[in-house]
Amino acid sequence: MTVFGDAVNSIWDGLAHAWDWQALAQDRGDGITYIQWWLSAWGWTLTVSVLAFFVAMLFGTMMGILRTTPSRFWSAIGNVWTELFRNIPLLVQIFLWYHVVPAFFPAFQKINGVILVIFALGFFTSARISEQVKAGIDALPTGQRYAGLAMGLTLTQTYRYVLLPRAFRIVIPPLISESMNIVKNSSAVHAVISVELAFFFLQAVEETSKPLMILVLATFPYVVSTIAVNKLIQLIEKRIQIPGLLLGGKS
Repeated sequence: MTVFGDAVNSIWDGLAHAWDWQALAQDRGDGITYIQWWLSAWGWTLTVSVLAFFVAMLFGTMMGILRTTPSRFWSAIGNVWTELFRNIPLLVQIFLWYHVVPAFFPAFQKINGVILVIFALGFFTSARISEQVKAGIDALPTGQRYAGLAMGLTLTQTYRYVLLPRAFRIVIPPLISESMNIVKNSSAVHAVISVELAFFFLQAVEETSKPLMILVLATFPYVVSTIAVNKLIQLIEKRIQIPGLLLGGKS
């Protein structure tokens, strides 16, 4: 019984050390506690994700539109953009934007590195959104384009007032996935900047020697953030969806 009791006590002491949540209130030596650092990293992760999603939506929509225009020139530009940013791994794109682009273009050296990685993440995601916008436009009856033109609308006005409003309502389900993916993919920026959750995990584990506790702490924001984004866009989907015209098998 003594041997068994000693083993239980040893396991309990190990768990107590591994899950010492009070350690999060300790000062790291720079006037900031681990819990403050964690909250700051969570905030930066959300900031990078939201801004990158806006970049992705802007450029992804533009390229998706270009790929459906009658012009071979503009269609080729949209296709090249999509293939380029879709086929280069995200981590490579982050390194290119953070290290290579400023070296070749001195003007970019004045731009904060966080902004550069936001564009890297946004452009990477824009290639996927381009595919979805193109699919949404292609899913519409071709007569709608001709009807808009026949009414005297220009091609730009036809896209703006006829095609895009319906196309976006069709592609909401895949956009939900992309909005969640961009939060998770933001973890890759830890390779070049030290403000987000993945870097917090790596550094905090080294400083505290409590990998399990820090892993749970770093994982929690990703779970909460992605679920929140999912529910928000699903709420929007229910309000504006077109029954029978949703990509991804919904009706």
